[in-house]
Parts: sequence; C-alpha cells; structure tokens
Amino acid sequence: MTGVSDTMVEFLDKFAGAWNRHDLDTIMSMMTADCVFEASAGDAVTGQRYEGQEAVRASFAAVFEQFPDAHWGGARHFATGNRGVSEWTFTGTLQDGRRVEVNGCDLFTFRDGKIALKNSCRKNRPPF
Repeated sequence: MTGVSDTMVEFLDKFAGAWNRHDLDTIMSMMTADCVFEASAGDAVTGQRYEGQEAVRASFAAVFEQFPDAHWGGARHFATGNRGVSEWTFTGTLQDGRRVEVNGCDLFTFRDGKIALKNSCRKNRPPF
C-alpha cells in the first residue's frame, strides 16, 4: 500500500538528486516561501540559521561554491506525518585540495507538500 510517507520518501529522493546535480532552482522549488535552513555549524545552538527563500538559496549556493564537487551519497530516507529524515555521506573537495568525507543527516519538517525546515547535522571530521 502506498501512503503519504512513501510519497514523501520519493519527494526526499528527488530533493537529494537535485542536491547532487547542484540544481538550486529545483531545490528551492521544493521548499516553502518562508523556509528555514539550520546549518550544521554556527554560533547558535541550532547552527547558523537562514530564513526565507533568498537567504536559504544563498547559503546553499555557498556550499556549492566551497565544494564544487559536493556529493551526498548513499541517501536513505524515511518520513512520517509532517517529519522526515535523510541520512547520507557527504564528500567534497575544498579549493585548497583538502577532501571532506563525513556522515550526516537532515531532519525535515514538511508543510503543504514542501520542506518548511531543513535542519542539517553531520559528524565533525576535519578535512584531510
């Protein structure tokens, strides 16, 4: 039986694909107008917090600029109600040639079939 959670898992799989294509237009089309992104790092307990389409898009663009080969591999998703999770392994190369490989996850809150909150968490492993 296909249910709402199956639909949201498919939605998260498409979202992950857009990230791996660095497709900002598709990524942002899957988020609400008043979306919020809580980054893995930052001074606040929530990490750096970005609010609204413009700020969130700029923060995502900065990731692609910092890591031109950014990739989130092995994505696994689950969803229930208005919440979802994606687990992944991030790999990327910094401008100075150092590599990053780290496991992480995104915790999502959905509203009206889109992502209202993307809360990103990842292991704190230094570049090598």
